[in-house]
Amino acid sequence: MELSVLNIQGKDSGKKVVLSDEIFGIEPNEHVVWLDVKQFLANQRQGTHKAKERAEVARSTRKLKRQKGTGGARAGSMKSPLFKGGGRIFGPVPRDYSFKLNKKVKSLARQSAFASKAQAGEVSILENFSMEAPKTKGFLAILNALSLTETKTLMILPEDNQNIYLSGRNLPKTKIVSAAQVNTYDLVNATRLVIVEDAVAKIESSFSK
Repeated sequence: MELSVLNIQGKDSGKKVVLSDEIFGIEPNEHVVWLDVKQFLANQRQGTHKAKERAEVARSTRKLKRQKGTGGARAGSMKSPLFKGGGRIFGPVPRDYSFKLNKKVKSLARQSAFASKAQAGEVSILENFSMEAPKTKGFLAILNALSLTETKTLMILPEDNQNIYLSGRNLPKTKIVSAAQVNTYDLVNATRLVIVEDAVAKIESSFSK
């Protein structure tokens, strides 16, 4: 797949980039994408929720009424889940939601996410650029030139660039990551994928390891 390289003014620079068919041209596997996204979201959960059960609430254990002759059910401790303020039945307890996925599954999931974006025409290649200082206004001008100010955008840089990252950090619909940091969830969550020119080779080499 061959794409034109755009400059920061949103114009065609005249250069072309060929995306590898081994990554961007495969048949996307939706199930492994779902698994990888599920794992990512599960790993974000703190799992610190807790409700007190019968043995943990501080209430009287005095028998409330006599066993027989009241016409009602037998009742003992006020800790019973049947009473207001009693313990909770099978309440949430602290737990770890994370689970394991094989490296090859995660790799295929990322490939599938890249392929889905490329085949849907949602990938743009941007000419290499730099910023002398963190300027949100300057970064916003680049997005405006690409008509992406109102689009959920993921920008992939060849490597960490603090000035570019800080320039786009406050924009709610834009996320900036390096080629080494990109994950399946970010790819699926974005409406548009903007890959900086030199990042293409970094992405392709990451799958050859």
